[in-house]
Amino acid sequence: MKENVVSATVFTLLLFLNTCLLNGQLPPGKPEIFKCRSPNKETFTCWWRPGTDGGLPTNYSLTYHREGETLMHECPDYITGGPNSCHFGKQYTSMWRTYIMMVNATNQMGSSFSDELYVDVTYIVQPDPPLELTVEVKQPEDRKPYLWMKWSPPTLIDLKTGWFTLLYEIRLKPEKAAEWETHFAGQQTEFKILSLHPGQKYLVQVRCKPDHGYWSAWSPATFIQIPSGDPLMLGVSHYKNLKSYSPRKISSQGRLQPAVFTKAKLTTVQ
Repeated sequence: MKENVVSATVFTLLLFLNTCLLNGQLPPGKPEIFKCRSPNKETFTCWWRPGTDGGLPTNYSLTYHREGETLMHECPDYITGGPNSCHFGKQYTSMWRTYIMMVNATNQMGSSFSDELYVDVTYIVQPDPPLELTVEVKQPEDRKPYLWMKWSPPTLIDLKTGWFTLLYEIRLKPEKAAEWETHFAGQQTEFKILSLHPGQKYLVQVRCKPDHGYWSAWSPATFIQIPSGDPLMLGVSHYKNLKSYSPRKISSQGRLQPAVFTKAKLTTVQ
């Protein structure tokens, strides 16, 4: 009797699997965790790419543990970071601790797992772009006119505690030009530039990076019209807090070119 029950069960299972295969239904493909990012060292988010779903509804879960621990945890928040993501709020984020995580994909036909990913929050910091970029043409009575710009750091970053240090970079170009001219501003949140072409409409952007981590995206472009007339005095300003300066140009292909100053003009080294 038992043998008949076992045989019937095996037959039913094989029939089910055969039917699924004929319908193109398979276990899910292998997912991949492709990015983790922290905007401020206090929270972070990881994203994954799903594999094939095998033609069936597929559920995904992210599990992790901290280095030195054996207890596994499931992702605390699948909503905040959008689809296929896991967000770690302040209560789940630890500095100087390595997170070991993987994603599990499951459907009726089986499961698959991503490779393990090791994450140290210290080294995945990428802040949001700076805010409130303001650009003006200043024309002092006793000096040549210049372009003045000012911005604010991202709102999610607390610079007052000294826990975070941000560096800034500016880029600008005439509206129809192919190349960007970039200027490193250090920790300043304002800057002035004197080397501009009169009568041109300029695009200006700013970005920032922490002492450890990655450059933010560029801020939305701000446009400004340079008045027609005599060319603005060539050269780049030197703020009292900025002891060294290294201007560069970026081609439309993203290649960096160093620039040097002569007494007469700003020239690009080929």
